[in-house]
Amino acid sequence: MFKEALKEVVDRTDGAMAALLMDASGIALESYSKNDAAFDVNNIGIEFSVVLSSVKRASEMLETGAAAEVTISSEKLITVLRCIGDTYFVALAVSPTGNVGKGRFLLRLAEPKLLAEL
Repeated sequence: MFKEALKEVVDRTDGAMAALLMDASGIALESYSKNDAAFDVNNIGIEFSVVLSSVKRASEMLETGAAAEVTISSEKLITVLRCIGDTYFVALAVSPTGNVGKGRFLLRLAEPKLLAEL
């Protein structure tokens, strides 16, 4: 179920290269990458899980409510991290010329399906 949901998000998002479902400790549950993906989505997830943890802590300290999503834009890659429940997140890797908005939308739609399977 997880792989199909990730594949659907990647395949329906222009410029998307890969997606990953991971727990907060950096253990990947499932991933999907297109053949031409220039980056290892598992490494992206592991490194950015630290960033997401920091954002979640800051959000709690500021009493702004639970963090739902973080987008990290760099020269060669845009990564969208969407929280799934309290202990999981989905990472979507998109090229800078890709349709990040559609990817965010599709991640939001996939969230209840993924959460139900967890």
